[in-house]
Parts: sequence; structure tokens; C-alpha cells
Amino acid sequence: MIITGVAVCLVVLLGAGFYSTRKVRGDTGNFLLAGRSLGAPILAVLLMSQVIDSNATLGSADLAAGFGFWAGAAMPLGVALSVLLVGLFFAKKLRATGVVTLPEYFAQRFGRGTEITASVLTVGSFGILLAGNLVALGYLLEYFVGLDYTVAVLVLIPFVLAYTMAGGMFASVYTGVVQFAVMAVGIVCLLGWVAFGPGFSAPEGLGIGGLGQLTDPAQGAAINWATLIALGLGNIVAIDLMQRVFSAKSPHAAQRACFSAATGILVLCVPLSFVALAAISIVGDSAVDGPILYVLLGEYAPKWLSILVLSGLVTASLTTISGVLLSTATVLVRNLFRVGGEHAAMSSDVMRATRLCMLPMAAFGALVALRVPQTGILLTLTFDLLLASLVVPFILGLFWKRGDGRAVAAAAICGIGVRVGFFVLTPTIYGVDNTLFYIPNDLVTAAADGWTTFLGAIVALVAYVTVALVTRPATQPQPPVVVPVVAPERQPVAV
Repeated sequence: MIITGVAVCLVVLLGAGFYSTRKVRGDTGNFLLAGRSLGAPILAVLLMSQVIDSNATLGSADLAAGFGFWAGAAMPLGVALSVLLVGLFFAKKLRATGVVTLPEYFAQRFGRGTEITASVLTVGSFGILLAGNLVALGYLLEYFVGLDYTVAVLVLIPFVLAYTMAGGMFASVYTGVVQFAVMAVGIVCLLGWVAFGPGFSAPEGLGIGGLGQLTDPAQGAAINWATLIALGLGNIVAIDLMQRVFSAKSPHAAQRACFSAATGILVLCVPLSFVALAAISIVGDSAVDGPILYVLLGEYAPKWLSILVLSGLVTASLTTISGVLLSTATVLVRNLFRVGGEHAAMSSDVMRATRLCMLPMAAFGALVALRVPQTGILLTLTFDLLLASLVVPFILGLFWKRGDGRAVAAAAICGIGVRVGFFVLTPTIYGVDNTLFYIPNDLVTAAADGWTTFLGAIVALVAYVTVALVTRPATQPQPPVVVPVVAPERQPVAV
């Protein structure tokens, strides 16, 4: 019954995605940025979907159940912080530039070489984020349908590719609205069911009052703060977040959407950590059978509630996957391969090439999902890598005139070198076994986990500032002519 209900919701989602093709009308601007027509309410919903997907929600619940309230809450708190910071300092400024992708900003500020560097780093990192959502959905199909995990991951790819290739950003808009409506109601009902049914409880030391989780490294404090900072700062340079900001109908709408989204994330997602803690006593030993939220919904919650929440999780994850596929493919086409040349935004070849580039990105995400079947860890790792490479050049490049492509190269090489170096030498990733790429050694122990996130960012900052100060300011590249995706006289497309 549960999976049937979820399937019905999935059909509605796919229908909304394919309906969005009517809005594209063969226009590249509509495909990439929804015609820059999105108002603040719709845009806020799309921004919130980034943390209400099954990767973040399932991962947050598992972390809260395993390591305490603050371990789980660090994820939504970090994303909310990043969206708030974008609204305060970056949304209006970047939306006013008229760029289509984040690497285009790096091209304007630092030159072509930095554009290529930013493109490679963001696409690679977001392939990991894509994998995290495939992991969560693969576990869902395995737990509720009985499919083998590998088969489940491979089955998911064609569904999301189909409607994303058809509708582009409008597909994310329509499916995002459906997802948010279902998930918001599901979360509120889940909180109500726990509150008036089993009741909220937490094992000693794992609740919100267990501040050792924030102060004692032995209780995971370093990892919890690293999660918060990696998401809070690393997500600032998220290409899917920025592509949605660029889709706003005005700079002011982009800023208001960020403020609304940050508030919504706190209200809807942080309380799920309380649910995860309560689930420990509710499910008991059954927790070993799968992700704790799936066990709670599959065996203990009312069927109607399970259908509602799981439908929201599925649609949210598919919306996130759709956004990641679109944003990474757009970066590959516009910034790495330069399909269509300077007037790529108006070229029909761009739409065709973007659709084709979604295929290798989907394959890369599936490969990582099969190698590292973890949920929230992959989300954090994505932004951890961005924090160690692009965050410092992005922020200082906007607010400090010193520094050119040489400073960016130094920051990216040093920061990512240190972070990846410790990554392959550390036996754990945010508290779980490093099954992605670990070189056994006696030099680095699990005690370094978490601290290396800060080290990578600090090294990047020192490298950028040092090179910027000791080198003579290079002539800044002239910003390329930005061809508007939507002609000035065109009316915004209603959604």
C-alpha cells in the first residue's frame, strides 16, 4: 500500500515535469533559467527543496539518531545559514550581473583560466551531491520494494533524465512546487503524530541539551562544527543554488526568496532531528534494518502518514537531482566547452548539448552512489570540497580588488590539495568509514576527522591573500558582453 501511494505521487510529479515542456517553447533561456521569470515565493520553494530532499533529510535523521541532536541539526542549520548569507551579501549583486552560471562570474572577475577551474570543481563536487540523492532513493526502493540496491540506483536514472531533458529549469519549478506542498504537509503531520502519540524523547547526552556534541571532540564536536561550516559557507558557491538565484525575475526577488527559504528550512527541517531521536526508542532494535526514518515510517507510523512523507522525500530528491543535472550540464556546455560561443544563451545548440551532457553526469553520480552508499555524508563532502577551493576566491573577489587568477589558482591548488590529501589518509568521513578512497596509513587517525575541513579552508585563505599581496595587480579582464536570456520586451512566463 505504501509503495502504491508513493507511485501515484510519482506519476503526478512526472506529469508536472512533462507539462513544463510547454513553457520551454524551444527557447534556450526558458530551458536554462525559466525565462528569468521566477518570483520570490516560487524561488523560495526551490531553494528549500535543496535541504528537504531525501539525501539531507535521511542523512540528518541518521546522524541525529547515531550521534545526537546537533549532529543531525548541523545539516539544515548549515544550509539555512548559507541561504541567509547569499540573501544578505550576494543575491542582489550577482543577479544584477545578468550571468547564467556561477563560473561566468569567475570569468568576469578573474579570467578564462579561473572559469575553467571553477567549472571543473563545481561539476565534480555536484556529481557527489547527485550521488547522495541516488543513495537515499536506492535505499527506499530496496527497503520498501525489495529491489537490489544497485538495480534500484540504475532504475532511477531514466525517470529523472526524462523530464529534466524535456523541461529544464521549468521542470524543476513544477516538480519543486509539487514536492514542497507534499513534503511540508508530511513533516507537519509527522511532528504531530510523534508529539501526540509516542512522544518526543532522547537518550541521555544525545538531546538538544547535550552540548558536549558542540564542545567535546570525543563526542563529535569537531565533526558537527565542520558540517555546519562546510554547508554554511561551501553552499554559497553551489551552482544549483546560484542558477536558481539567476532565474529570479529581479535582484530584489532573489534576495527576498533567500530570506524566506532560510526561515522555512529552520522551521521545517531542524525539528526532524527531534523525530530521529524519538525514533530510537520507538523502533528499538529494528533500527539496524535500514535508515531509521524508513524503519519508523515503514513499520510504526500510520500508512497514510508514511505515504505522505515518503512521497515528499521521493519528489524532493528527484527535484534536487533534476536541478543538479541541469546546473552541471549547463556549466559543462557554457563554461567548459563554450558551445555556441559568446552568444550561447541564444543558441539552440546549447539546449541540445545541455541535454546530452546530462547523460555522463548521471553516470558519474550513479558510480559514486554505488561506491559510497551513505546519505548525508555525501551532501557534506560536496560542500567541504568547495569550501577548500572556491569559497575564498568567490567572497574576496567580490569585496576586495586585490587578487587575480594567480591568487585563485594558489587558493584552489593549496586548499583542495590539503583537503583531498587528508581525505585519502583519514579512515573516516564525517564519522563513517571512508569507503570511497582511503590509503591505509599510521600517520592520520580518525581523530583528524572534522578538523581537516577547517584546515583546508584556512590554507586556501592564506594562499589567496599571500599571492594577492605579493603580486602586482594584473589587468583585470574585461567582462564579457552578457546577452540577456530574455529580451527586454518579453513578458515573464507565468508559472
